[in-house]
Amino acid sequence: MASQKATRIALFSLATPPMRAFHLTWMAFFVCFFAWFACAPLMPVIKGEFGLSLAQVANINIAAVAITILVRLIVGPLCDRYGPRKTYTGLLLLGAIPVLGVAASQSYESFLFFRLGIGAVGASFVITQYHTSVMFAPRVVGTANAAAAGWGNAGGGAAQALMPLLLGAVLMLGVSESLGWRVALLVPGVLMLVMAVLYWRYTQDCPEGNYSDLRAAGIAIEGGKKGGWDSFKAASTNYRVWLLFVTYGACFGIEIFIHNIAAVYYVDHFGLSLKSAGLAAGSFGLLALFARALGGWMSDKLALRGNLNSRVTLLFMLMIGEGVGLLWFAKVDSVTWAVIAMLVFGLFTHMACGATYALVPFIDSKALGGVAGIIGAGGNVGAVAAGFLMKGTGDIRQTLIILSALVVISALCAIAVRFTRAAAEPNMAAA
Repeated sequence: MASQKATRIALFSLATPPMRAFHLTWMAFFVCFFAWFACAPLMPVIKGEFGLSLAQVANINIAAVAITILVRLIVGPLCDRYGPRKTYTGLLLLGAIPVLGVAASQSYESFLFFRLGIGAVGASFVITQYHTSVMFAPRVVGTANAAAAGWGNAGGGAAQALMPLLLGAVLMLGVSESLGWRVALLVPGVLMLVMAVLYWRYTQDCPEGNYSDLRAAGIAIEGGKKGGWDSFKAASTNYRVWLLFVTYGACFGIEIFIHNIAAVYYVDHFGLSLKSAGLAAGSFGLLALFARALGGWMSDKLALRGNLNSRVTLLFMLMIGEGVGLLWFAKVDSVTWAVIAMLVFGLFTHMACGATYALVPFIDSKALGGVAGIIGAGGNVGAVAAGFLMKGTGDIRQTLIILSALVVISALCAIAVRFTRAAAEPNMAAA
């Protein structure tokens, strides 16, 4: 069967399966990330209610991203086996349980437990990248992947900015602060349930249809040719997968870490109010609205003029920029310059994320789910490692300085992904 992958992004159209999948997958991703990071901007309030120490806050941040490592490794192969439609719908439905449950927390231990469960929804990223990868042709897949991921990622920034405002609106109704943050946290859980219904109803697995129907008709499936464990095994033997695992840990891992600590950092270090800290922290996440897509778009454009190694060189340069910018952010003492520095290094960070997943479809198209899952898990490994580093240093600023050096070092893994000319050219011809 001839491929029906979209060769262009008709942004304002829902007429074709690729474009319906594109819009619904970034929306689902947005809702999941909103839910994932909804607790972060409220942590100064929650920290006070439960009397949390910095070490306990670090444990909560680690829990928020730790389980995602395992779930990301699982959902990639699940997409190969069952298709992204069923996998995403299941994740949205199951993920809503801890999102709603965290509002019922009465102690540090119960909050930590539900925060661990919420981390599973972070695996939504892998499904989004998988779905756009099987829907769009090589010439635009980098842009499609990065745009969908970037707009979805903006859910994290939206949560930083909107959750304090939502809490404020609830408090204006006369609700106590102790109950108010719990009521506010019900909102993302309900949104996930709504999104599950829409995803099941209006998407399909690939341009030709759903995997179950295609397999029943004896039609081969490109992205899901290897299912489940076979997909994971094939991906895990590819050294480029593990190099990108490291680089993604150094860009997306840093992004998650900043989401989790930014509000507390601005409150504790610069004395900002909860609302002001939320808006400052939220600006970092909202960069994803365009910056991640910019990274993917630049990768596509450079590849059309050169080959796959042009994508690799771009990723290397973006990682260097991220590391230098992060050091700047850690060193400044003025809140104004801190926000400016955060936006600069955030631009490089988001673009590096987009450039990483612009490479993913070309690593091993026959084990796409395994590739996407392992590399995606790398982002969370990076965030967990950063969380343990902060717990060890006991100081956010010192942690940021160390992380900036590690990011620059990880850029060497990016440049090591380089392809031979024979491997690079056929992929470009396919565009």
